[in-house]
Amino acid sequence: MCGIVGYIGTRAASGILIDGLRTLEYRGDDSAGGASISEGELNRVRAKGKLKNLQEKLDGLEDPARLGIGHTRWATHGKPEEHNAHPHTDGSGRIAVVQNGIVENYRELREGLMAKGYEFKSETDTEVIPHLIADYLTKGVEGPLAHESTLLEAVRQAVNDLDGAFALAVISADFPDELIVVRQQAPLAIGFGQGEFFCASDTPAIVPHTRAVLPLDNGELAMLTPLGAAIYDFTGRRLKKHPITLSISPTMVEKQGFKHFMLKEIHEQPGVVRTSLETYLASGWTPESEGSPINLGLDSNLLDNLNHVQILACGTSWHASLVGKHLLEHLAGIPTVVHYASEFRYSPTPLIGNALTIGVTQSGETADTLAALDMEQTRRTQKQKQPGGDAFTPRMLGITNRPESSLGRMIPKVLATHAGIECGVAATKAIVAQLMAFYFLALELAYRRQTLSKQQLADLIEGMRQLPNHIEQVIEQQEGYTEELAHSFTETQDFIFIGRGVNYPIALEGALKLKEISYIHAEGYPAGEMKHGPIALLDAKVPVVAIAVPGSVYDKVLSNAQEAKARDAQLIGVAPANDPEAEHTFDTLLPVPTVDELLSPMLTVLPLQLLSYHIAARRGLDVDQPRNLAKSVTVE
Repeated sequence: MCGIVGYIGTRAASGILIDGLRTLEYRGDDSAGGASISEGELNRVRAKGKLKNLQEKLDGLEDPARLGIGHTRWATHGKPEEHNAHPHTDGSGRIAVVQNGIVENYRELREGLMAKGYEFKSETDTEVIPHLIADYLTKGVEGPLAHESTLLEAVRQAVNDLDGAFALAVISADFPDELIVVRQQAPLAIGFGQGEFFCASDTPAIVPHTRAVLPLDNGELAMLTPLGAAIYDFTGRRLKKHPITLSISPTMVEKQGFKHFMLKEIHEQPGVVRTSLETYLASGWTPESEGSPINLGLDSNLLDNLNHVQILACGTSWHASLVGKHLLEHLAGIPTVVHYASEFRYSPTPLIGNALTIGVTQSGETADTLAALDMEQTRRTQKQKQPGGDAFTPRMLGITNRPESSLGRMIPKVLATHAGIECGVAATKAIVAQLMAFYFLALELAYRRQTLSKQQLADLIEGMRQLPNHIEQVIEQQEGYTEELAHSFTETQDFIFIGRGVNYPIALEGALKLKEISYIHAEGYPAGEMKHGPIALLDAKVPVVAIAVPGSVYDKVLSNAQEAKARDAQLIGVAPANDPEAEHTFDTLLPVPTVDELLSPMLTVLPLQLLSYHIAARRGLDVDQPRNLAKSVTVE
């Protein structure tokens, strides 16, 4: 979850590192630091708190170094204090290391190093790494890469001692023309420039300089010098690999006049939906057309004869997957279950034949989701090899915003959500993009299984085509109103969100957004479950947000909302405009256009995003980088 940047080339490294860290601060803002090498000396500067504190320490300092590494931290081992900030060094101060991830056996390694006389100055797991490298260098390095570089070989031997998931960047004052980078179960990519090379734990830090990027795979390390990049596996075998060209541009990681990235990304949602429609809807399809109305590029081996779908996800992706479950069951008639990936890893369900497993992760790097998918693929492969095991052939599909990510390299079939870079830690456009992927998948399966008529498919598709305009309407109408409404909740400490059917997951998502960025305790419930316990929480100090849209459960949700109103709760309704029943029921109305009930989550999520944003902004909080959170959860 931490942010790593590194540079070696002909330019001054310090500005490149700071700009890269600023781009990656969404990956952690507990502390920050950098190290560079100039005139045979290693210089290190670290600061507690946000990157601006490091910038203040660096202001006015002249640093001509052409080699450096930087880090922005999300604390795992050790409190967010300066002495725990990266980079960490060996005892001589000649070797510096930054890390993303966790070294699981660091206590054992630390005790062994301390027995040899090495002294530790932090509580982090990372500090064992520079000491390990120094220890190997002191003993005299022999091995397959020693002829290339003794530092490279020492790093190779050190990482083979480490257990866990980690990405590293290493420099040494004794090797001033080498930047060593390592990947093991945590993302790291190399950027290729003209006579210069970059590394970063996420590509937005590289894109301002080059779009030629090589994501490292697990068990790989690389030596970057001004003359080139050499890639090896952990055994020391040289690998032949080629960079890819990213389609993203530097402007995607700019605020473009908005106060916060989150607000910008809320406003980008109509464009995200339009791009999805243009990408995945078959052009000119009508009920009289031959073939599917959806163009996903998925073959029959993946989608035909399915008995079951299981979805693995975390956080907002889990909420999108709950909507996906509803769509797959109601449109395509396929029993579907959604698992928290973190729980599935340690308590997998019994194997079911002819099942499709879907992994959903915005970044494509979520550690729990990747590990759960890998485990499922392995156990299905093993079952497939047994007599009569053909039904257990792994059918794996990924849904991600980053097809070049670890997910894209793990699973050959990926639905790209085309949302563009999302910098705000709290997901907004990511969920609407993931929802669109589930609509397309459900409609494609409905077509294949003939659970909907062609006219029903056409009606839903026409409704989807209207969504971008509806989304623009909601954002335009409600931004000012939700900003004004936010003033009412300056002292509020608790919120309840309720919904039913396809909008119950949106209630969960609304509660999560408010918790993430405003630090108000909020919970989402199925509306019908309020009377079974949670209603005891209600009084005049606890606002209730109810999602009530026309459809199969509309009257039921209005009735449940009345139960909350009878307990003096302030009642906010995400409901249709100009509906007398809704206007009578709710104290405050956040209106949305009336659409097919199955499409309504695309609209009902919007007022909840805006309300959460304005409440947090009104409180003066850091909307884009809320405390204790990071954008991509790349550690368990």
